[in-house]
Amino acid sequence: MPSDAELAALLTSARTIAVVGLSDRPERDSYRVAAYLQQHGYRIVPVNPEIPSVLGERAYPDLAHVPREVAIDLVDIFRRSEFVPPVVDAALARGVPTVWMQLGVRHAAAAAAARARGVHVVEDACTMAEHRRLNLPDAGGAR
Repeated sequence: MPSDAELAALLTSARTIAVVGLSDRPERDSYRVAAYLQQHGYRIVPVNPEIPSVLGERAYPDLAHVPREVAIDLVDIFRRSEFVPPVVDAALARGVPTVWMQLGVRHAAAAAAARARGVHVVEDACTMAEHRRLNLPDAGGAR
């Protein structure tokens, strides 16, 4: 796990977060976390082949279908661990600087491959919980 200073740097430098596995159901963790991030100034890019849109944003079936002009700063993965490798591969293909695996999600080989390419990796941690715990400003600098 990165240090608090490293986590803070990753979250404060990000502006656009692709949320892979984002559900359109408000009771789901992915929805609550994405809504929190959106309320704190982050642009959310939903990635889920089953829904057309969520939280007022168009959803994409996978990272490869997100338009190239959308610069993704962080990929937040809400998928089971066995589904992580293709998501990490797609993030690497796009040149995304940070891959974040949510609580309970870990994949040593995918994490190692990303780190070998210079990508920051966080495993088994919640972006919302870390943002709150570290008392970080909203994306763009406002508190």
